[in-house]
Amino acid sequence: MNAERVATPQNVPPLDPAHPAETRWQAVVRRDPQADDTFVYAVRTTGVYCRPSCPSRAAKRENVEFFDSAGLAVAAGYRPCKRCMPDAPSPQQRWTERVLVACRAIEQSPSALTLDQLAQQAGMSAPHFQRRFKAMTGLSPKAFHKAVQARRLSASLQSAQSVTEALYDAGFNSAGRFYEESPALLGMSPGSYRKGGAGEHIRHAVVPCTLGWIIVAATRKGICAIEFDESAQALETRIRARFPQARFEPADAEFQQWIAQVLGYIEQPRGVLDLPLDVQGTVFQRRVWQALKAIPAGETASYAEIAARIGKPMAFRAVAHACAGNAVAMAIPCHRAVRADGSLAGYRWGLARKAELLRRENET
Repeated sequence: MNAERVATPQNVPPLDPAHPAETRWQAVVRRDPQADDTFVYAVRTTGVYCRPSCPSRAAKRENVEFFDSAGLAVAAGYRPCKRCMPDAPSPQQRWTERVLVACRAIEQSPSALTLDQLAQQAGMSAPHFQRRFKAMTGLSPKAFHKAVQARRLSASLQSAQSVTEALYDAGFNSAGRFYEESPALLGMSPGSYRKGGAGEHIRHAVVPCTLGWIIVAATRKGICAIEFDESAQALETRIRARFPQARFEPADAEFQQWIAQVLGYIEQPRGVLDLPLDVQGTVFQRRVWQALKAIPAGETASYAEIAARIGKPMAFRAVAHACAGNAVAMAIPCHRAVRADGSLAGYRWGLARKAELLRRENET
């Protein structure tokens, strides 16, 4: 960092209370590269602002303040550090762009691209590319291709004239491999999926609660949906669109007990919501969901911490996507996942509900 002394910038905006300063300071002390795209810090005695990972000599805590972006630091009168160049794309952003280009190439290719082809496009060795890709997406290029195939297969089964036509449209070159892999990709047999869940038996109920309306739905295997909404009709429409040909059955005594457990947990979220689940996901998603279930009620963990716990320390963005893909609120407690600075990030059922669930957990 440039050590030149300058006048202290004036009119510095106060720190947003949603971003605890001490959490950010610890990221600076660690020189945490995962925090680089979340905030910058500035030093009053030098008039310079830096990335959290800047390798320059540590400043004194009393001289440091934090900003959500480089633009806010500049507006407050600070100039960028010449060593870490916080006004330029970060190394993490540059790697992310290369991986995004590879993801688009996989999505647009009618057939599977080899690891060597993808690595050559990214300008790096195959092993290095494989590590970077998996660290950022949580999947290997091969597994990512399978996820793309799953989306293609889902669309093809809805529009193709036959299952055979759908398998080739989705990029499978072998019927044997298709029938071997499709249940894991779809969560049911391709014939059942093509028929809109025909043959599935769904028990469900839409009931009011203190957080709005909630739907609880279950297959014969277990709970497949716990979702919130402002509208009972929206929840009803959504579950029927997910299984348009399934048989919807009235709640039996066992299912009524499950509903009571869910409603009770909303009011007093203690321990875990222990219910049999029937959820489909990739291997990576399942690992994230298992890590979420291990977070005790009343506690939180950052996406980066969760990524580290499953052995993928750089896959924090993929962890966030796995949280967004969770369809069983509270049973898989994705509301306990937060940003690195402790602030609340996206929640598919609204940040207000996320904050309220955490508040209730802290009170019990």
